[in-house]
Amino acid sequence: MKHLNKIAVGILVFFMMNACNTSPKAIDYGNDGCHFCKMTIVDKIHGSELITDKGKVFKFDATECMLNYMAQTKDIQIGNILTNYYEAPTEFIKTEDATFLISENLPSPMGAYLTAFETRVAAERIQSEIGGKLYNWEALKMHLSKK
Repeated sequence: MKHLNKIAVGILVFFMMNACNTSPKAIDYGNDGCHFCKMTIVDKIHGSELITDKGKVFKFDATECMLNYMAQTKDIQIGNILTNYYEAPTEFIKTEDATFLISENLPSPMGAYLTAFETRVAAERIQSEIGGKLYNWEALKMHLSKK
């Protein structure tokens, strides 16, 4: 009987730990829809996810859609904010770790010409080839909120 109690407690702890998981869920490109604009997510470089502190995942076809959703939904409790990035499409990085390039020579799904890069060096390399302006996450939020 004591053994069964230990197993039951272990299972309960397992489910409680996973209930508030703020890890990403893979985007099913071509099938998942953007939570903000409702377009089907097909672009593997520009997708993003907002994960609440309770583990609910909102998927977006572009970082600008996620930012628009965040601006309209002030009361959401954020656990994690992730974006796909140029160097490894379909992979995620935290937005606060990314460097963002806005360049009209690198289109994004919603027309903001916004692309994330894993490192500033990678972003600067592409910027030197195609032009544009670099932003960190905080500067990007400020820039886009003015539009």
